[in-house]
Amino acid sequence: MTSTPGHRLAIDIGGTFTDTVLVDAQNRLVGSFKTPTTPRDPTQGALDGARHVIEEAGIAWSDISGFIHGTTLATNALIEKRGACVATLTNEGFRDILEIAYERRYSQYNINLTKPDLLVPRARAFTIKGRIAVDGAELEPLDLGSVAKLADDLRAHGVDAVAICLLHSYANPAHEQALKTALLEHMPDLVVSLSHEVSPEAREFDRLCTTIANAYIQPLMGSYLRSFAARFAENGLRCPILMMTASGGMTTLETAARLPIRLVESGPAGGAILAAQIAREMKETAVLSFDMGGTTAKLCLIDDFDPQTSRHFEIARSERFVKGSGMPVRIPVIDMIEIGAGGGSIAGLDRLSRVQVGPESAGSEPGPAGFGKGGTEPTVTDADIAQRYLDPDTFAEGRLRIDQAASDSAIAELVGAGLGIAADAAAQAIADIVDENMASAGRMHAVESGKDLGTRTMIAFGGNGPLHASRVARRCGVARIVVPPNPGVGSAIGFLYAPVSFEVIRSRYTLLDRFEPASLNALLEDMARDAADTVRLGAPDAALHTTRRAFMRYHGQGHEIEIALPDGPLTAADTATLTAAFEAEYARQFSRAVPGMQIEILNWSVRVSTGDQGASAASAPAAKPASQEDRQTQIFCDLRGMWVAARRMDRAALPPGREIDGPALIVEPQTTTLVSADFTAQADEAGNLILTRREGEMS
Repeated sequence: MTSTPGHRLAIDIGGTFTDTVLVDAQNRLVGSFKTPTTPRDPTQGALDGARHVIEEAGIAWSDISGFIHGTTLATNALIEKRGACVATLTNEGFRDILEIAYERRYSQYNINLTKPDLLVPRARAFTIKGRIAVDGAELEPLDLGSVAKLADDLRAHGVDAVAICLLHSYANPAHEQALKTALLEHMPDLVVSLSHEVSPEAREFDRLCTTIANAYIQPLMGSYLRSFAARFAENGLRCPILMMTASGGMTTLETAARLPIRLVESGPAGGAILAAQIAREMKETAVLSFDMGGTTAKLCLIDDFDPQTSRHFEIARSERFVKGSGMPVRIPVIDMIEIGAGGGSIAGLDRLSRVQVGPESAGSEPGPAGFGKGGTEPTVTDADIAQRYLDPDTFAEGRLRIDQAASDSAIAELVGAGLGIAADAAAQAIADIVDENMASAGRMHAVESGKDLGTRTMIAFGGNGPLHASRVARRCGVARIVVPPNPGVGSAIGFLYAPVSFEVIRSRYTLLDRFEPASLNALLEDMARDAADTVRLGAPDAALHTTRRAFMRYHGQGHEIEIALPDGPLTAADTATLTAAFEAEYARQFSRAVPGMQIEILNWSVRVSTGDQGASAASAPAAKPASQEDRQTQIFCDLRGMWVAARRMDRAALPPGREIDGPALIVEPQTTTLVSADFTAQADEAGNLILTRREGEMS
């Protein structure tokens, strides 16, 4: 194959596997590879994958014109508490913002409640005199004379990074900027995160927590990103590296190093972008994205081809699914629910001899017992092996041999023996628990969003998504599943269709009936310039698209509803338009609007982005004839709870339109699709695999 400029590379480093994909200038997939993640040196696994696809495609490093990277490193550092020693700097009298938090318990009657770990103990919470008013006016000058003493205190506590969060800095950042400059004069190597840059919104507790999280991972991520770029450059990469963000866009390495908190959940965001692209191509307006990898499962609601978004999520919850039990972070994100339910999730029995799965994971080292890499505890993948859903001869393209006996033994000894059942029944119990965990998370997420899963199409991908999709869909009431081409590396493919984008959110309180178009237009124009300047660093010549939103509520309420702003400068006439839009959305969410109430706007958002990077999802190269088109195998049926004969087909050999009744296994190099006994599968002309629940078997 001759070298052709215009190839684009995407690498997604997950908790268990690192996924690499390469597409050519015509958006055709010319290489994909899954390598075990290398936790001690994540860049090594990424380099291994990149070298493989480049050699497979027969091109040179210099032929790559675009490179997008996403990683779980930021997320894992926060969850595993592997960040810097952080201190906080707030206004005098506000030392205890973290201790006070929301002034409520997330579980009112739990006497053994575990408070969220907010990373900074009170001993490292420092204050300084000075005050900015809510309108940005200076009420009290900043006490710069105390900075030398503050620097001494920071050194005494071994502080590596500091989170500065001063009152109303979103309205006037002058005090935060002056304090950073003064601190760096005394401590030049100190890493400083400023709240007006990280999360310029009202609500001091959320803003402080977000700034702490950013400061906590900033040294680690800065070092990682510099090393990552340098090592790829040493191998011959010449194009810039762009980073996937939690909001579903891309940004530069420089911006990512300054605001690494925006990289949290960047990998799952790529999966949601892929699902939205597939939904657009198939004209599916109501979709549930289901991404199950080796460590976690992610579910996202997609309506009218746009993933649901949010500005708030929690990290490292003390109690799974319980709001308020984690560290709040306020940044733009694709709204999804993520649970510790992946192929590597460890199964066992609790003290009441109940089957429990996750959230702990065997990861890539040592991995499931059946991988023969030193793992001894049974995992979800071991349960799939024990039910004979995975073929030892073809799994991971033959690069990883499966030890079925090891999976059977681990499950029998650590689960089956305690329940008094055989290994196959114990494997089914593990699968039932993990599938119900994922389905219940999806149902809860939908209810919280005021939406119904039963009318949605599931788009399933990830290394384990197609294997569990029909089992999860049944429990969610979903009757139709789409498994796109190359699902095992779905999130990495999604990176290739994300725009270069940046979103700026700022607080500016106003009552809607006291609308001041001139000052608000100036604010929005300033925000658009800031966002565009960041986007231009990654896409200097691209045409830019701007979307603007207001976060509105009835006067006195605690939370806002997101409403799109009209294009162009705001005018007094827009008051009526915004009122109607707010009341319509409020009525949709809460059944009725509230007459006679004043409407207020707290926050404003401007997102600047390039267009989508690809016109359609990456197409696979022409399929090679499969060596074995169809054969019979024995599997433990998830619906009947017994061993049954099932068809086993290579996906590449499945012609469009041909129906395959379950139970069946449709195998491809990087994953397997289980067609449960109550589903039928067929491929469409675009190469998507469509699973449909059979009529009369919907219960």
